[in-house]
Amino acid sequence: MSLIITDECINCDVCEPECPNNAISQGEEIYQIDPNLCTQCVGHYDEPQCQQVCPVDCIPLDPSHPETKDELYQKYLKISGQA
Repeated sequence: MSLIITDECINCDVCEPECPNNAISQGEEIYQIDPNLCTQCVGHYDEPQCQQVCPVDCIPLDPSHPETKDELYQKYLKISGQA
């Protein structure tokens, strides 16, 4: 699954630079995650880096974008140009 940033986001700016896929960007009010680029850091790290640095724990799984670990890895390969 892709991750999503909830409205509890305080715009602290720590998540965006941690994303290896550049899936996080500033939205109109809060940061947002592009589900087409989010791999939960599969292919890069063992855990999603944005979740690790978020001080308010506002980055849960996005239930509207279900994906298996293998699907996330295939997305990583495509994004990184290895597929």
